Amino acid sequence: MTKRRLPEDLSVETLSVRTGQLPTDEQSHSEPIFLTSSFTYDSAAQAAARFGGEEPGNIYSRFTNPTVRSFEQRLAALEGGERCVAFASGMAAITCTFLALLAPGDHIVSSRSVFGTTNVLYEKYLKKFGITTTLVDIGDLDAWRAAITPQTRALFLETPSNPLAEVGDIAALSEIAKERGALLIVDNCFCTPALQKPIALGADLVIHSATKYLDGQGRCLGGAVVGSDPEISEVYGFLRTAGATMSPFNAWVFLKGLETLSLRMKAHSEQALDLAQWLEKQPGIERVHYCGLSSHPQYDTAKRQQSAFGAVMSFSVKDSDGNADRQAAWRFIDATQIMSITANLGDTKTTITHPATTTHGRVAAEEKAKAGVTENLIRVAVGLEGLEDLRADLARGIKALGYEV
Repeated sequence: MTKRRLPEDLSVETLSVRTGQLPTDEQSHSEPIFLTSSFTYDSAAQAAARFGGEEPGNIYSRFTNPTVRSFEQRLAALEGGERCVAFASGMAAITCTFLALLAPGDHIVSSRSVFGTTNVLYEKYLKKFGITTTLVDIGDLDAWRAAITPQTRALFLETPSNPLAEVGDIAALSEIAKERGALLIVDNCFCTPALQKPIALGADLVIHSATKYLDGQGRCLGGAVVGSDPEISEVYGFLRTAGATMSPFNAWVFLKGLETLSLRMKAHSEQALDLAQWLEKQPGIERVHYCGLSSHPQYDTAKRQQSAFGAVMSFSVKDSDGNADRQAAWRFIDATQIMSITANLGDTKTTITHPATTTHGRVAAEEKAKAGVTENLIRVAVGLEGLEDLRADLARGIKALGYEV
């Protein structure tokens, strides 16, 4: 079957549906799943040519699988990158990218506002290999500049961040990175390419936990890194050796998830903005962290580099007796009846969690305090349930704090 060539300059919506399609003799309209560990060859000479890189084609599903390749091609097209490599999880993508591109003695400058497990990776594991990290406040460009040393090889940030939805200026950080000869790596998990294009803003590499919004329904684990061919080739070589591989079935699920990505992200963002604005006016809510609010310190940056503000917000609570602590946060969470109490996000189902004891539970107390992950902080990832039902569920939490809503 001959594959028709797609036109240039397609929209994100069309790219989400039409790129990475596999032509097959059966002319299947939906992408097939290649559930196989290995592939056969016409001859021993062809096998040698494949393994030696002299002939393109499939070899072994640890590093060549048609379904995984379809997902990689689609995500690369959406992000505007030359190439993508898929992984078994988002943390596998981050870990393998650092290990592939960095060496003992190298240095990372990272925003302080990152997923708790990323902090553990910095402090417990990369240190073992002689790779050090300096943490800075995401919005302080002078702090980024000051932290860079002659050994700095990468600048890393999540924007918006987990859990405070802090926003980094990607274009400004790109200029800083290029001045110092470092790579700018952006975790685009919360926005996805439906809302934000880090490569167009100057990032060198984009990281994803496909587990989140790329899937969109909480079904599978996966990760990916997108960028230019020189860096991605090195990351691919590491994947081939290390084997932190995305399964073909998961890749197929993510392909289906990408087809509705733009629709979902718009709907998530609309509902989250409405709830964040409502929460700001409620008793017992000390502060709402959502980059779509004009009260957010990086609102102007978010408005400039994102087409919408995403689904993730957090807020700090205080009960009617004045207690702003863990027990107040837990009481709020336990009073909800619709939201799922789970640390995952990116689902059609709204999720609610206590970051200090879940996503950031392994982070040292001092570092949690610096990152603003307080004991009275709650994170909500707004799903696609009825808006009034979600508002009523949040009202149950506020009432559990001793207030009338």
